[in-house]
Amino acid sequence: MCVNYTPTRKEQLTQFGVISAHLDDYKPETWQDYVAPIIRHNNGEREAVLAAYSMVPKSKMPAGVKRFSTMNARAETIGQLRTYAKPWREGKLCLVPMQDFFEPCYESGKAERWRIGLVDETDFAVAGLFQDWLEPDGQRSFSFTQITINADEHPLMRRFHPSGEEKRSLVVVHRSDYDDWLDCKNPERARSFLQLYPAERMRAEIALKQPQPVKPQPVVQQGSLF
Repeated sequence: MCVNYTPTRKEQLTQFGVISAHLDDYKPETWQDYVAPIIRHNNGEREAVLAAYSMVPKSKMPAGVKRFSTMNARAETIGQLRTYAKPWREGKLCLVPMQDFFEPCYESGKAERWRIGLVDETDFAVAGLFQDWLEPDGQRSFSFTQITINADEHPLMRRFHPSGEEKRSLVVVHRSDYDDWLDCKNPERARSFLQLYPAERMRAEIALKQPQPVKPQPVVQQGSLF
C-alpha cells in the first residue's frame, strides 16, 4: 500500500489538461489526511480540486469509532466494502497527479524508503476514487483514496514491503485513457483500467534523506596581539 507521495506541483497541472482549478497551497509531500490535488470530471471537463488523502478523513470519523486507514482501496473489494462501495457504484473516479510515490524496500535487511516514478514522464496520474462532503457552511469538501492491485508477479513492485506479505501497486493511468477513466460509470468496465504498468517504463531508487540545515558556528572574536 502507498501511504506517502509527492503531489504534482500546482504549475504542472496544465499538462493534465485541467480546464479549471480551485486550489489553495498544499504541502510538497502528501500523507494521511493532508490535502492534495485530484482531477475529476465536471460537466465533461477535467477539473482539479483539493481533497483529503483518506476516503474517510479523521474529521469525518464517527465519534467512538476506532481510526482505520482509508488511504488505499483494494480493487478486489472496492465494490463490497461500505467505505468505497457507493462512490464506486456512482462512478466517482478521479486521477491523483503526482511526481513519485514511496514504498519500503527490505532487500538490504532493513526497511529503506524508495522513490518510484516513471522513466519518460516527470509527472503522472494514478487511479483514485473520491467522495464529497457537505460542510456546515453549505460548501462541499472532497476526500480520496488510491486504488491498488496485486503485484506479486510485477518485476519492480514485488520488491517492496516485507517478505511474505502480498505485494500491491498503485494503478498508473495511461494519458490516452484519462477521460475514459474519469467518465466511466460502469463499475465492471472501470475494472478494465486497473492494470499493472510496465516495469521497464518505471524507475525506482533509494530516497535520500533531506539534508539537515547546518547550524551556524559561533564567531570567535580574536583579541589583538599588540
